[in-house]
Amino acid sequence: MARVRYIGAEPVTVPELGDRSVQPDEMVEVPDGRFDGYVCQTTNWEAVEEPKADQPAPKKTTVAKAATSKEG
Repeated sequence: MARVRYIGAEPVTVPELGDRSVQPDEMVEVPDGRFDGYVCQTTNWEAVEEPKADQPAPKKTTVAKAATSKEG
């Protein structure tokens, strides 16, 4: 998640954040994919922490089950 600071003069309700009320000078987390949609509104929002670069998904590891043999 990226972070932005609301720099507007009056509190606002942000529907995208679950109708959260955001106060002037408050920092909020926004989805990485929506970061540009906030910071392009330069009179309302400023960047605090940009989205992290896309990182490859962690490799899935499988655990090999040891074959058990019953002595008979």
